[in-house]
This record gives sequence, structure tokens and C-alpha cells, in this order.
Amino acid sequence: MSIDKVYVTYNQIHKLCQNAAPKILEDFQPNLMIAIGGGGYVPARILRSFLKRPGSANIPIQAIGLSLYEQLSGSDPVEAPGTKVTRTQWLDLSSLEMSNLIGKNVLIVDEVDDTRQTLEYAVKELEKDVETARQLQGSSQKTKFSIFVLHNKDKVKKGQLPEDMVNENRYLAAVTVPDVWICYPWEAEDIDEHDQMAAKAGNGAV
Repeated sequence: MSIDKVYVTYNQIHKLCQNAAPKILEDFQPNLMIAIGGGGYVPARILRSFLKRPGSANIPIQAIGLSLYEQLSGSDPVEAPGTKVTRTQWLDLSSLEMSNLIGKNVLIVDEVDDTRQTLEYAVKELEKDVETARQLQGSSQKTKFSIFVLHNKDKVKKGQLPEDMVNENRYLAAVTVPDVWICYPWEAEDIDEHDQMAAKAGNGAV
């Protein structure tokens, strides 16, 4: 089976983050970012430069690791969506990390919204853990989560986001694309070849 691939460059990703930053600042006003590894790391770091306000400190970035994809059999390193989200890295619930999230505006960053299962899991689990920490501290402050992704695939989603997040528009995709396989530059073994494939395809809008 032939799979349509779209190659995205670092330059395109940089500009997607730059263009999205003003809306994120205005609508979400994040105090902290949580990057979903590994695809959320680079966008989160780029975003941080554009979210920095004059005279303010950089927005901290924390990381979680979730996996939903499985490599297809054969030599072609194409992955297929799995059926279960697996934690590979999480916040340290025994440390001060969870209490540092209480009462904050937290921006969850990932590269792609495909089936939405990963985002659903991340939001549910983070909300649950923060609520536990809030109750232990006896705090009345609420944490508000928002989401930013580079690419939203235009397809029926298996996962769902919380109703209040949807109703309050606390979800932003830099661009919505057809249901194609997106090849990100950090996955490339040969970055020059990757950029050449992107230029050849003319994926300027992705």
C-alpha cells in the first residue's frame, strides 16, 4: 500500500510557531509548557522564543513521553497508529513538579493531532494528577490546560478533548492538513535529502 508522505522543514516549523505565537499569548497566556515527546520538543522550544514578553522570564518547559505509534513490518520506517497510549516519561508526582502546576495556564505542545488519542490521554491524566495535588494542598486555584499542535489531520478522531476545552477554544492547530503521513525533519537520517524532498514537493503551506 502506497502512503502519501509530506516532508516538512525546520524553516516551515519555525514559521508556523512564529505565526501562532500571538494568538497563544492573547488567548492562552501560558505560564508553563508541557511538551509531548518526542515530537513536541522542538515546537515547544521554538515557541518559547516567541512567547517571551519583554522583562519577563522564559516560560518553563516540562516534558512527558507518550507513544501510540508502531513501526510497520519491513524496512520502510513508516509507523502506523497503535491502539493503546503508553507512558514512556511522566512528571515526577513525588516532587514539587505537580504543585508548580496548580493555578497555572499550562500549554500542552505536540507536533501532530492525528487520531487525538495521545492528546486525550495527556489532558485526562494531567488534569487528574494536578487535581490530586491541588486537593492535597487544599488549594482553591484551578489549572487551565490548552493545546497547540503544528498539524491537525482532517479526519475522524478516535480521541476526544474535554468539553470545556473545546467550548473555550483552548485548542490551536497552526494548520489543518489532509490525512497524509507527515515526515518531520527531526526524524530524518539525511536532513539534506529531507529538505530536497520537501522542495521537490513544494509543500509551502504545510
